[in-house]
Amino acid sequence: MQKFKKILLTVASLCLMAAMLAGCGAQDTKSASNAKSGEPLKGGGSKIIYIITPSHSNPFFKTEAEAASAKAKALGYEVKAVSHDDDATKQSELFDNAISDKAAAIICDNAGADATVAAVQKARDAGSPTFLIDREINSSGIAISQIVANNYQGAKGIAEKFVEQMGEKGEYAELLGKESDTNAGVRSGAFHEVIDQYPDMKMVAQQTANWEQTEANQKVETILQSNPNIKGVICGNDTMAMGAIAAIKNAGLAGKIAVIGVDGSDEAAAAIRDGAMTGTALQQAALIAEMAVEQADKYLKSGSTGLDEKQLVDCVIITKDNVAKLKAFVYKE
Repeated sequence: MQKFKKILLTVASLCLMAAMLAGCGAQDTKSASNAKSGEPLKGGGSKIIYIITPSHSNPFFKTEAEAASAKAKALGYEVKAVSHDDDATKQSELFDNAISDKAAAIICDNAGADATVAAVQKARDAGSPTFLIDREINSSGIAISQIVANNYQGAKGIAEKFVEQMGEKGEYAELLGKESDTNAGVRSGAFHEVIDQYPDMKMVAQQTANWEQTEANQKVETILQSNPNIKGVICGNDTMAMGAIAAIKNAGLAGKIAVIGVDGSDEAAAAIRDGAMTGTALQQAALIAEMAVEQADKYLKSGSTGLDEKQLVDCVIITKDNVAKLKAFVYKE
């Protein structure tokens, strides 16, 4: 009897080990076969790609959404394009909707470097991989890709044009973007890395306008009243630059104050052609959005993008000399 019990225990142990090995082996085999055959991985289980961006009232984000949607549809996906309006709570709800819809993938220009981390992790855990564009998050290893414009390179490049326009001297003001957006800090730091080398250039005002045109207009109107000798305004994006230009025009100073921005919008291009704006750093919004969708498609089919998670796309410095080559956030030689 004792010997019989020992045999049973030995058989049970062998069966358990075999089951564990079979389970692991089955999982590994499945991953390998998907990667080799090119058959689509399920993602969340549907053929829906969610595209989540800030408000489409901003032409930059509208361009992102439209470019990503067109590319996704061309690759055979259904698209749901929605906006979080830079509200992290709303963004979280949209991620929940994507998860509920079993989204194959999520393309997102996020609503906060810290606030977005939990949403991306939740989607990943549910099987819906996220591909971030334009704005990074403060975490690595949970999004599949983070594809952003090289804000440092772009801001430095356009700051050099600003210094040149200012004649390396004079008073200027700065409009900052949202503090929760890492791009705001990167661009401002790069601006100052260039401008602060010139002792005769003096910043007399620095205020946040939260990327908004109306707020920028109001801020610059007040700044001009307090600082009548201002010769330039540096702006974290083109939308704020448009607000600054309007305030400058209303003050009767059109064409007398150098203004720079970052984005490469059609509005900025028109202002550069008219002489109301010195220049902008084009973020290639359409290209970046298309790259994200292409990488999502590759990941779903092979299990890998074959690229690093964090990817930088250089900006193009736009001035009166090359502005004719810019349209709808696309630069064509």
